Amino acid sequence: LPSPILCSLVQPVTPDLLVSPSSQDGDLGSECPEDRGNWTGRLDFLLSCIGYCVGLGNVWRFPYRAYTNGGGAFLVPYFIMLAICGIPIFFMELSLGQFSSLGPLAVWKISPLFKGIGMGTILIVSLVAIYYNMIIAYVLFYLFASLTSDLPWQHCGNWWNTDLCLDHHIIKAGNTTFPVNITNTVSPSEEYWSRYVLHIQGSSGIGDPGRIRWNLCLCLLLSWTIVYLCILKGVKSSGKVVYFTATFPYLILVMLLIRGVTLEGAWKGIQFYLTPQFDHLLSSKVWIEAALQIFYSLGVGFGGLLTFASYNTFHQNIYRDTFIVTLGNAITSILAGFAIFSVLGYMSQELGVPVNQVAKAGPGLAFVVYPQAMTMLPLSPFWSFLFFFMLLTLGLDSQFAFMETIVTAVTDEFPYYLRPKKASFSAVICIALFLMGLILTTEGGMYWLVLLDDYSAGFGVMVVVITTCLVVTRVYGMKRFCRDIHMMLGFKPGPYFRTCWMVLSPATMMALLMYNIIKYQPSEYGSYRFPAWAEVLGILMGVLSCLMIPVGMVMAVLQEEGTLWERIQQASRPAMDWGPSLEENRTGMYVTSLAGSQSPKPLMVHMRKYGGITSYENTAIEVDREIEEEESEESM
Repeated sequence: LPSPILCSLVQPVTPDLLVSPSSQDGDLGSECPEDRGNWTGRLDFLLSCIGYCVGLGNVWRFPYRAYTNGGGAFLVPYFIMLAICGIPIFFMELSLGQFSSLGPLAVWKISPLFKGIGMGTILIVSLVAIYYNMIIAYVLFYLFASLTSDLPWQHCGNWWNTDLCLDHHIIKAGNTTFPVNITNTVSPSEEYWSRYVLHIQGSSGIGDPGRIRWNLCLCLLLSWTIVYLCILKGVKSSGKVVYFTATFPYLILVMLLIRGVTLEGAWKGIQFYLTPQFDHLLSSKVWIEAALQIFYSLGVGFGGLLTFASYNTFHQNIYRDTFIVTLGNAITSILAGFAIFSVLGYMSQELGVPVNQVAKAGPGLAFVVYPQAMTMLPLSPFWSFLFFFMLLTLGLDSQFAFMETIVTAVTDEFPYYLRPKKASFSAVICIALFLMGLILTTEGGMYWLVLLDDYSAGFGVMVVVITTCLVVTRVYGMKRFCRDIHMMLGFKPGPYFRTCWMVLSPATMMALLMYNIIKYQPSEYGSYRFPAWAEVLGILMGVLSCLMIPVGMVMAVLQEEGTLWERIQQASRPAMDWGPSLEENRTGMYVTSLAGSQSPKPLMVHMRKYGGITSYENTAIEVDREIEEEESEESM
């Protein structure tokens, strides 16, 4: 069977000094794996990263986290944590992906002993992809429901409503004629969500899922079909779709923002959102919340950033892109807060209740509170459709990233078999995840979604990020990693990045991990408390991704020879073929690992073969000189 080594051995070896730049490969090239491909447009990568990072969390988590943790004062720890954790880890992931042109599994050629980190990442992303697409299915459901002249959650009196239902029109009338007691009432939008969309009354709990809701099942099927069609040709197709899905949400967000701030009472909501309460900064909880928001909003540790960067050209300026995406993501979150809280301020004035009684986070905001606010506006179906279309585009490009991560990781492991059949393999993955997600479409599906949301990514992603940071800086070596970036970008990372990678980022992540363990709280959904067996299942989901790391270590050690310590040492060293994937990019120390290199001066051979000296070859000369100086110092 063909392999990278065989591909190089079966071809006649010509001394590199005799090979001209125009020389073509031998006739046996077809036996080598198919090309991975690259982004086809200049903005494909940047927009894909923006689309991946700017997701549902920016709209339904950040505004709520901000107002509960000190309002405007929350921005202080938020931007500090962005500088300590967000930007450095983001840049590290992009650097690893772009330098190696490999997915989250194969990239661990950098240190095969830790390949289990990649295995853990794929497990986490697969679990997240299952329930994230269910949220997109809910959005599609509401999107279709908005295509009407009268929104179905606008009034009581439908078959799914109970005697507790009370709509806001009666409350407004009550303000002028007689007082209405609203303490034990439920809004029409809340009953529409729980009793019609979810039909949760048909389930007694997580152990009793009930029947499949076929309308939700069809929405889930549609969402998986959309995702598959968009990733059909890998980054060549998804890279084009993001030109729409990454930019259109901003247009809708601005429209919602302008509409929101022009409403009566909007300032009341914005004031509630941004009034700084600096005494909150003395609480450790606020700093932890800021770090968590940065961590999950940027999507570090899920493999998406690494995957996207692996399709870049070798010298793409990811340093610039890092700052554009991370700061753009933060600004989007703040803007979304204005759009959400301006409408909530108007809603609180209409209902005659304080803002904190209508403010919610997560699905409660997206599927209950905001839809209810939409019914109070003129042209309510139009604004409702816009809002859910924005959520759809925000969710889709994050889902593209999850799927591209899984497909790229596995096809990079088996390039000879799977790359030519990437479209078919993507279809198999989509069908498998759709079937696994069917339990989420049942009457008790929301309980399973909450369990997946609480446990699939929290603990495991932090362990993955901490371990990645430590392996790159301690095992592979900070000096070598900085040298790789120097070779790729033409400059070395400064003291800020090195300090964060070595100390600040892993230390902060460890503090987050310890906080999550100490402050552990069992899952709940409304007043429902999950049984012990469900908690154990959730914890096992989180721990399983972490267990992949020792499992990977055992597998790597067993493949080596010698004593146990010798095996560990050999497995922790970079693989022989670690480095840039294209021959013309393997300058400096990496030329010596090229098959067929005959010259004692590999860099000069490389330059003769690929043309004159460029600024990047100058960089390679500097890197070679540094290595020679270090070797001479060690020998002395």
